[in-house]
Amino acid sequence: MLTPEQLADYNERGFLVLEGFAGHDACDQLRNRAEEMVQEFDPAEVVSIFSTREQNRLTDDYFMHSGDKIRFFFEENAFLADGQLRFEKEKSINKIGHALHDLDPVFDNFSRSQNVRDVAAAIGFANPLLVQSMYIFKQPNIGGEVACHQDSTFIYTEPTEIAGLWFALEDATVENGCLWAIPGGHRRGLKSRWLHSPADRMEFQVFDNEPWPEEELVPVEVSKGSLILLHGLLPHRSLENRSDRSRHAYTLHLIPAEANYPLDNWLQRPATMPFRTF
Repeated sequence: MLTPEQLADYNERGFLVLEGFAGHDACDQLRNRAEEMVQEFDPAEVVSIFSTREQNRLTDDYFMHSGDKIRFFFEENAFLADGQLRFEKEKSINKIGHALHDLDPVFDNFSRSQNVRDVAAAIGFANPLLVQSMYIFKQPNIGGEVACHQDSTFIYTEPTEIAGLWFALEDATVENGCLWAIPGGHRRGLKSRWLHSPADRMEFQVFDNEPWPEEELVPVEVSKGSLILLHGLLPHRSLENRSDRSRHAYTLHLIPAEANYPLDNWLQRPATMPFRTF
């Protein structure tokens, strides 16, 4: 799947864009399935808000124990002061996570395709484990900002090896909240870890307080069906979506089967549902 030039580009920049990786029909299948799931979800059951800015405060039980489940998380700006949704339910969900790839046949089939396996093998993940999946809506008008971060902060391995696969299910532009990345930023080392403490709370362990040089961020605009391959240490972010167009995406995170996955990572699986490969 990857030429020597593409692999060299990925190693140099920390990310690689593969245009046309998934067909439009495959993208639409994921979108339609996500819409069905949202229709079936009853917001009265639980309200969990996703935020990358106040994770210690806003993280709740529903989120912390979602590693082996399919759960729904709202946008920060989805609610009015009286607690009512600002827009209809379908336009208020931030994301679905975090075990779509194991629990839903449509997402499982997409996630374990031969093309995905080939990309993993090309970057040295011969027998990877699929750890986490997310369907991200980036809703029109209220789609929230995702602060500059490294995926290895949240999914940590020893040695530090993780790959993020970000599939554009719609065109992603500056206007509707595309990814931004710091080329070569993966060589700066890991800045922090998000830990599940013995007190059953989440906390950051900070290794480097130096702010990210966000002036070095570049937009990564891609068309529907593209794959953005992300090194786990690459600093990246996305801005708010204040346009009238959504920016749906599906993400997978892979680790090598031989890597050590610490018990203080936030995302854990019960022994009855271990991480699986392809």
